[in-house]
Amino acid sequence: MPTLHWIGKDKVINHHMDVPFRVLEHSYGFDNGTQSETETKSGNKIIHGDNLEALKSLLPEYEGKIKCIYIDPPYNTGNENWVYNDNVNYPKIKKWLGQVVGKEAEDLTRHDKWLCMMYPRLKLLHKLLSDDGAIFISIDDNEQANLKLICDEIFGRNNFVSEIIVENDSRARPYNSVAITHEYLMFYKKSDKFIANILYNPEKNFSNKDCLGGFDLYELRNRNSDFNIDNRPNLYYPFWVNPDNKDENDLYELSLTEKDGWIKFYPQESKGIKTVWRWGKEKALKNLNINIFGKKSNIGFWQVVKKYREDSYSLNSVWTSSEFKSDRGTLTLKSFFENKRIFSFPKSYELIQQCLILSSDKNSIILDSFSGSGTSAHAVLNLNKRDGGNRKFILIEMEDYSNTITAERVKRVINGYSSIEGTGGSFDFYELGQPLFNDDGNLNESVGVEKIRNYIFYTET
Repeated sequence: MPTLHWIGKDKVINHHMDVPFRVLEHSYGFDNGTQSETETKSGNKIIHGDNLEALKSLLPEYEGKIKCIYIDPPYNTGNENWVYNDNVNYPKIKKWLGQVVGKEAEDLTRHDKWLCMMYPRLKLLHKLLSDDGAIFISIDDNEQANLKLICDEIFGRNNFVSEIIVENDSRARPYNSVAITHEYLMFYKKSDKFIANILYNPEKNFSNKDCLGGFDLYELRNRNSDFNIDNRPNLYYPFWVNPDNKDENDLYELSLTEKDGWIKFYPQESKGIKTVWRWGKEKALKNLNINIFGKKSNIGFWQVVKKYREDSYSLNSVWTSSEFKSDRGTLTLKSFFENKRIFSFPKSYELIQQCLILSSDKNSIILDSFSGSGTSAHAVLNLNKRDGGNRKFILIEMEDYSNTITAERVKRVINGYSSIEGTGGSFDFYELGQPLFNDDGNLNESVGVEKIRNYIFYTET
């Protein structure tokens, strides 16, 4: 399998193992509109601090337990003017690179720096992901190719599910003669134990209805004449239809044996070719007058039709819904903060919610380690309200706006905003605390007995 090499890779490939375990210091709890020093113990967490160290701090409690991860890392466009700095050249990352990579850090290109930053974080995310879990990563053309290669290396090429194209701005200005109107959503599973959920369309309108509910009708005849009596003789057999017995949907009673007064018919010919049914006689008999019936066509010939009740659908690899566009995320966020643009290019919560619907269940734990404006928590809370779920979220944000923007948005989602009813819910806000070990390698007793006990349990089991 092809692997990617860059300056500094040898320094970061196992760096996640050297990252210190830090404790999480509880700052406050927020429970259905009330903030206090009391820990809610809801399982919902917002953590302020370096996401590499925060991810390491989660391992004792959450290794192998996260069902769905969504991250929106810096796209590495070189833009340093956003509130959400999209450049790996800003002070916190520069300092970290200098400490980990050493003198070579001075010679790194911005792509080298981005890869050095992402690799150990992805390694820890892989550890946290459950065997039946999945990860979704938003990215654009700047690092898409590099991200694919390191994800193949960390998650395994066989665990690549899809590279989804998301249309995010249909009005983009041309760049190098081409208007870029899309981003990517990289989708990997942890292992073959992951099974994507069946997606249902609650607004599906069926053309017919019976005592069991709605249904559509599909011909049992195989319309592909390549399948015909010559190569599928077992699928060419007659039905008999009772022309005097039809139901409220104009469906007629069928038989596979001859009866007096009933009309015998075969699959309709196509250009002189005798076509065949999709089912053999045994399966047809089991479904006779339950799921398959006779129906008269508009031009008078008899056909066999099957009741189709599924309202499920499969996602394709191009998402063009207006719900997923970047301006949808911007408008939603502005509605929380008096119509002020306080954050550039936030994702729409509907985009993340779609990832959750595809990959999680009602009791899943969801992690976002580049949480920005708190969109992932919004998606979790909204989906819980919609389907009665009990999903938990863990957000990590290294920037100082983690409380004033990230947590504040989550509070307003819980309480309600503009004309939108609140979802209800609670969370706890944490700061990264002391390391579990002193510089001499001994356990740091000042962190407390309970945290030391949890760490020992993690390492010994």
